[in-house]
Amino acid sequence: MLLQLWGLLYSSCVRFWLKWVVRLLTGKCELQRVLHGQKEGARRTLGIEHSLGSSKNKVLRNALHVDEAEVEKCVKDVMKEKKIEQKDIRFKTNLHISLLQITGYKKLYLNVENLRKVPYDSDNEEHEEQLIELWNLLMPHENLKARITKQWCDIGFQGDDPKTDFRGMGLLGLVNLVYFSKHYTNEARQILSRSNHPKLGYSYAIVGINLTEMAYSLLKSGDLKPHLYNVVSGLPQMEHFHQFYCYLVYEFDKFWFEEEPESIMHFNQYREKFHEKIKGLLLDYDAVLTLGDKKKP
Repeated sequence: MLLQLWGLLYSSCVRFWLKWVVRLLTGKCELQRVLHGQKEGARRTLGIEHSLGSSKNKVLRNALHVDEAEVEKCVKDVMKEKKIEQKDIRFKTNLHISLLQITGYKKLYLNVENLRKVPYDSDNEEHEEQLIELWNLLMPHENLKARITKQWCDIGFQGDDPKTDFRGMGLLGLVNLVYFSKHYTNEARQILSRSNHPKLGYSYAIVGINLTEMAYSLLKSGDLKPHLYNVVSGLPQMEHFHQFYCYLVYEFDKFWFEEEPESIMHFNQYREKFHEKIKGLLLDYDAVLTLGDKKKP
């Protein structure tokens, strides 16, 4: 109760006077201090996001909700509102970058969400082509005997028709699996091989789809902001989401074998432990979680 009361008092009164005093002492508003005092990336953009969101000024608050095409005008409006000279190129450039990152993050989430909502359709030729491509990438020396076959279990699906396994994450789950297999083919094949371990094995494709859900939930909650704000100086794209997914797949496999679970029956327990580990890493404003040039041993 006391903490809630202090939070309300701080946000409604103390913060305003504190900002006023600091501006009086430094000659700079909060936005100027953040944009000039923090290096490019999450520290700066999260600071700007907090400052704009906490402002009582409608123009500043609305800056968090502009579209990409409106960012340039929005920067000018903010500078006018805060009485900052338009010739302050450093302020203008840095604010422009931060606003692009903020609006880009929201747009990326919408794009990911839209793809997640697309159900896998076995009558859709493009969907079927992607599924066959996944098989060919992972099992180049073995041909599918039929579209519906127990062979799908060899790459970690639950039954003879993978479409039923995509219900939770829709087409997003398949796109992620194909992306990792296409861009990190050797790593994907090695992880698939390790997933067949007689004691520590797991269902490769099912776990991959599960990790899609993890990446999606981290994006939705905003936990992924530090990583994306550090990796992308501008608008985050779907490519950056896929790259983060690749990191999760690689790191989860390593985590799983380091932990040596007694049985796959304990998957949810270790999945949650891994989830908490990733969330902990993302608390670091300097977080950069990319697979990059790593190679599987």
